[in-house]
Amino acid sequence: MNQDNSGQAGQPGTRHPGTVQIYSVLLGMGALCTLAIVGVFEFTLPIIQQNRIAQREAAILDVLPGATSSQTFELGADNESFDVPADPNAAGQPIYAGYDDDGNLVGLAIEASRMGYQDVIRMLYGYSPDRDAVIGTRVLESRETPGLGDRIEKDEAFLANFEALDVSVDQDSKQLRNKIEFVPSGEKTQPWQIDGITGATISSSTVAEMLRESTSQWVPLLKSRQNDFESGSVPDGQPESAPESESEPEGEQ
Repeated sequence: MNQDNSGQAGQPGTRHPGTVQIYSVLLGMGALCTLAIVGVFEFTLPIIQQNRIAQREAAILDVLPGATSSQTFELGADNESFDVPADPNAAGQPIYAGYDDDGNLVGLAIEASRMGYQDVIRMLYGYSPDRDAVIGTRVLESRETPGLGDRIEKDEAFLANFEALDVSVDQDSKQLRNKIEFVPSGEKTQPWQIDGITGATISSSTVAEMLRESTSQWVPLLKSRQNDFESGSVPDGQPESAPESESEPEGEQ
């Protein structure tokens, strides 16, 4: 008996019913998902930016004890003076000046970074031109080993290094009198030395090297141009932006 199989699925030249419709639905769903993602991003972006500004301000005030407001500066085109940028968030290497309630300059906050044991460590440190010292630090980003490398954020003895770390400059304000030096735990004898952390030598020495490089580069210039920041005081200052505080410990040995 002969049967007509021309309508059976799988027959050469036969198009499955609904294929075009399925593709149309998938494309439509993809377009809707894309629009939804873009919409959520656009809606949340201002919120994220505001949160970052708040986190930045908290970091600045943390490394500059006594400061209640801040102002962003950047090195001018002459590479000698510091100015307030038109867009604080677009400054290439921002310098954050902290002021007390009366508008007096408390100090300057500078960001530095260097490769640690696991990944790049980003840090904000506070510098007091009047005291010629680093007066505070805060880790902005770190993926060092929990319980070991992350002690650079928690170890009280290590953090005590940065309550008055000497970074005084010579008479001509051309260079540091003594560059920051890393020493093994318990061997600190000079105010410009940083006592390391036993069991987290790489992470703690990375912080010392980072600060050594950054203070050698910035402190002589900042000291010589202190008046640039005095004139930028903001007694009624609205909190401004500074680097966000993020810390994601992941492994180190």
